[in-house]
Amino acid sequence: MPPMVRAAVQTGPRALEIREFPRPRIGADDGLLRVEACGICGSDVEQYKGHLGDRFTFPLIPGHEPLGIVEEVGENAARRWGVRPGDRVALEIMVPCHSCERCLSGQYLSCGDRQASHGYTPVEREPGLWGGLAEYVYLHPNSILHKVRGDIPAELAVLFNPLGAGVRWACELGGTRLGDTVLILGCGQRGLTSLIAARAAGAGTVIVTGLERDRAKLDLARDFGADHTIVADAEDVVERVADLTGGAGADVVLELTPLAAEPVIDALRAVRHGGRVVLAGLKGDRTVPMDTDLLVNKAITLVGAYGVDARAYGEAIRIIESGRFPLEKMHTRTFELAETARAIETLAGDVPGESAVHVAVRPGG
Repeated sequence: MPPMVRAAVQTGPRALEIREFPRPRIGADDGLLRVEACGICGSDVEQYKGHLGDRFTFPLIPGHEPLGIVEEVGENAARRWGVRPGDRVALEIMVPCHSCERCLSGQYLSCGDRQASHGYTPVEREPGLWGGLAEYVYLHPNSILHKVRGDIPAELAVLFNPLGAGVRWACELGGTRLGDTVLILGCGQRGLTSLIAARAAGAGTVIVTGLERDRAKLDLARDFGADHTIVADAEDVVERVADLTGGAGADVVLELTPLAAEPVIDALRAVRHGGRVVLAGLKGDRTVPMDTDLLVNKAITLVGAYGVDARAYGEAIRIIESGRFPLEKMHTRTFELAETARAIETLAGDVPGESAVHVAVRPGG
């Protein structure tokens, strides 16, 4: 086994380099994951560009969507996680303490004493290998793993994270029920996975919005079961939703657009009286004007979406393993570790002549 591990390290905005780290020594309570693939998320793009402010300490290894093979695992850890070397697993972002009141009550996403976060913990915290854009990821004793079937192509299995977000936002936080009308503002990978989750939950009508430049993604939304698509920079979203719902509005609205304020206002105006709005699109340092009277007078339930929990990950993996949806249509391209910056820029739409819905990095080539 190699004594050194390669990883993509972000040293600042738009600055990535390949470094080597000593392979961690594994004891009885921890483990080591050999990364098969790591998905690139829209928040990776914003982190790479420096749009998320000073909330991160550089240098760090990004990548919070790693899928891989358990390479080494201590005896206690194997028993606790229910895994053995050779098992394929999906790794959650959060490394909670598992002992505080919030963790013990099942609210571990709110843990105030988290041990680390995969993809966000600086390399100065030993053993440094916290992010998924590396050949190996260190498995802290408190890391959370989910088994994934080994016969699914890695590029599809790694969709566990965006699909888990879709399940959490559309079903857990949005409360989508049989027959509901769901409006999804944004047709990126998490807009599409929210569409899949809403369909799996039995939504009656699903409406997805995008921009003129997103025509291909809106076509893909149709493939995944969208009943209607709206080109937001060519049509009035709120008026169109009113027309489609007979003036009632949507039961559930998911606002997933990055760094844009107007869709938040559209969400509040397009939801029905007594409906739910889930905010999941990060806005960086942009201020969004909020009409609180509208919230009150329409009795809107407004929910902020933070993280993905174990239940949503588990359901996402079941959807992937079911083969029910043509997920291969979502994955656009796979990159090598040395191409990490290009992978992020491709997803961002910053590479001339290239567009992407979902990309992944395979550190092993």
